Amino acid sequence: MVHDVAAAGFNDPGDYEAARPSYPPEVVAWLVDELRISHGKRVADVAAGTGKLTRLLVASGADLLAVEPVAGMRATFREKLPEVPIVAGTAEALPLSASSLDAITVAQAWHWFDHEPATAEAARVLRPRGRLALVWNARDRTEPWVDAVWTIMDRVEKHAPWRDHENWRDSATRSDMPGFGELHEAQFRHVQPITPAGVVRRVASVSHVAVLPEADRAVVLDEVRAVLADHPGARGREELRIPYRVDCYWAERRS
Repeated sequence: MVHDVAAAGFNDPGDYEAARPSYPPEVVAWLVDELRISHGKRVADVAAGTGKLTRLLVASGADLLAVEPVAGMRATFREKLPEVPIVAGTAEALPLSASSLDAITVAQAWHWFDHEPATAEAARVLRPRGRLALVWNARDRTEPWVDAVWTIMDRVEKHAPWRDHENWRDSATRSDMPGFGELHEAQFRHVQPITPAGVVRRVASVSHVAVLPEADRAVVLDEVRAVLADHPGARGREELRIPYRVDCYWAERRS
C-alpha cells in the first residue's frame, strides 16, 4: 500500500520535478564510495520519484534500476531517464529477486515506508554485504525568510510522515534494522538557488499542500507569496537561496 497523501500528492509531479532540490556532488561521492558503486554493480533506487538522485548515479557506470509506486512519478522518470529501467513497486514488496542487488539507495522517501517490512525486503534483495543508503534533504531554518516559509508549512504538515525522520534521526531506534550491521552516518549542507516563483512551486510540490482543496491550497501559496514580498531577506530579490542539511546513512546486510 502507498500512503494516500503520497499517492495523490505526487501523481502530478510537475512542481516536484521543477522545484525540488537535487543533491550536492559531495553526497553523490559519499554514496558511490560507501556503497561501493562502480561499473557493473547492480543498484536499485527505491521510491525513485522523478529520478532526482538516480540521474546523479548514472555516471558511476552501475547497472541502475528504479522502483517507484506512483504512476505520475514513473511517467516523468521515463521522460528524464529513458535509459534507466523503472518498475512499479513498493519498498515493502520489492518486485526483485532475492540476493539480486549490490546496493539500494532511498532518497527523501524512507519516512513513507513501513519500517520493519521495508527493512526486511531490503535485506532480502541485497546480496550478503550489500549496502543500503538512506538520504534526506532536511530543512535548514537558519535563514529567517526561509524559516518564515517553513513556519507556514508547520501548520499544513502537522502529521506529515517526514517529521518521523526528524524523530528517528535523534532516536536509538534508528539502529534497529534487523539483517543489517551498524548504521553509519554523515551530514552535508548545500543551498538551492531559486527564483521567488520557484519558491512557490517548491511549496506547491509538497504532498500535503498538493492534496489540499483548491481554495485552501491557494491560501497557503498566497501566504508564501506574502513572505517573499514583505520579508526583508527576500523582498525584491530575483534569486533566492534555500539552505538544506543532507542527512545520510548506510548499513550493510549481514552475511
